[in-house]
Amino acid sequence: MNFIQEKNYIWILVIVCAFIFFTNLDVLYPNIMEARNFITAREMVSDGNWLLTTMNGEPRYEKPPLPTWLAAISGMIFGFKSLAGLRIPSAIITLILVLFSYRFGVYFLKNKKQAFVNALILATSFYIIFAGRNGTWDIFAHSFMIIGIYYIFQFFSEENHIWRNSLLAGTFIGLSFMSKGPVSHFALFLPFIISYSIVYKYMNFKQKWLPLLGLVAVTALLSAWWPLYVNAFDGDTAKAIAEKETTAWADRNVRPFYYYWSFFVQSGIWTVVALVSLLYPYLKSRVANLKAYKFSLFWTLSAVVLLSLIPEKKSRYLLPVLIPLAYTTSFFMMYVFKSFQTKMKNLEKFPVYLNFGLVGLIGLVFPIIGYIFLKDRLSGFYTRFIITSLILVPIGFFILKYLYQQKIQRVFYLLIFFLMTTISFGFPLANAFLDNPKYKSLATISQEAETDNIPVYLFNIQSPELVWDYGGMIPLLHSHALEIPKEAKFKALVMIGAKKTLQKAFPSYKITYIRTYDLNPIDDSKKGYKDRLRTEMYLLERD
Repeated sequence: MNFIQEKNYIWILVIVCAFIFFTNLDVLYPNIMEARNFITAREMVSDGNWLLTTMNGEPRYEKPPLPTWLAAISGMIFGFKSLAGLRIPSAIITLILVLFSYRFGVYFLKNKKQAFVNALILATSFYIIFAGRNGTWDIFAHSFMIIGIYYIFQFFSEENHIWRNSLLAGTFIGLSFMSKGPVSHFALFLPFIISYSIVYKYMNFKQKWLPLLGLVAVTALLSAWWPLYVNAFDGDTAKAIAEKETTAWADRNVRPFYYYWSFFVQSGIWTVVALVSLLYPYLKSRVANLKAYKFSLFWTLSAVVLLSLIPEKKSRYLLPVLIPLAYTTSFFMMYVFKSFQTKMKNLEKFPVYLNFGLVGLIGLVFPIIGYIFLKDRLSGFYTRFIITSLILVPIGFFILKYLYQQKIQRVFYLLIFFLMTTISFGFPLANAFLDNPKYKSLATISQEAETDNIPVYLFNIQSPELVWDYGGMIPLLHSHALEIPKEAKFKALVMIGAKKTLQKAFPSYKITYIRTYDLNPIDDSKKGYKDRLRTEMYLLERD
């Protein structure tokens, strides 16, 4: 692949990211985190709640507002009914993450080709793809943080541009806090500091104390102003929310310490080679830059250990680990590029054959496997299925061919092309599995309320996806602090199984069931069906 010249690296990364992060953004339904973000963004624009943020009219201070501001601006441009438009800010910040990971790699790896390989691995890692195509907060926090780390690395290791590097580092570390609080500081920045301290240490620091104070001041200012504002104008609510969030970290989704030990699986198609890259005794004599390898390895492992200390654990919390893991994996890939045909023994080659061979085989048999799973669901999807098959089959064939010929660099780049094709052409085939015959959107409720002149209320807080699908704010009736509506007749959306609570709250009302709204894209016979995506509508009439 000598035609890939250094001067083209940036453009290739932009093109790869365009295919992976900017296409088919409207395929998946909003998840619960996106719904929260999008509702808050919508209410920023409709109600002007840009600082004292709300979700369905209730205070929503759990997350800082920077990503939501960007979603709100995107909603103003593309409209709040455009899922693709609302997800574009995440795609853009992920592109920036990939480009800065390349730029940082060039700086500390001292090798543009390896930095390019690292950036491609990062862009095609599973959870990076997932986060970069979803309108949530995590990808913003970690993207801003990696920019801050890029500048603070220069601040630590250079004698020039000290003030520039310190102030830029402080700015982007502060923007990371404005995206999701201290999450990235703990999961990405602190492991970086630990690794840097072990490998590079701190030298000639006397002249840097004042710029360091400037860095801290800028970070503190950007991080603290919004929480201070909220505390000043709605302190009691902010305190209650903070206490609830703190309790959740200790009591909710508690997993054992070793829960994250399979973290390399989150890199998706790089799982096998990522695992091998972590084997320090094996790679220490095979990498070209041992110091940089130690740095990325310790950074990766420190992040995993620190995350393991937190009782609450979810797979998606491993997202920041994938950033240093991509650097670490690039060391093994560079060794494979250089030595596969000449120095590597058959046992060493086995993980490479396994990793890339499986992808090649999937591409080669995609039409067969795809037809077996989709044959009864392909109506309306045949054209896309055929196009995807016509591209993936030759990619799979050439991956296997070049793997047999031991031309590993060609195999590597074909793997990137495989993922670009899968997302750009094959991803909409996921809609073929959406077959819930009882699916019913809430989007028509507000129009019916105007036509019937019967208002609609939400009885108790329910799933954010329901509120998002409704299309606007639904007046809320709390059962524990009930305010009786002034209307003699109104409708209420009630959680599944909560009719008795409704009857207890309105004992003097005639309550009549109207219909059930179901946002599940799959039917109730399948795993993944969620009761929280259903709600029942009742008509309440005062006796």
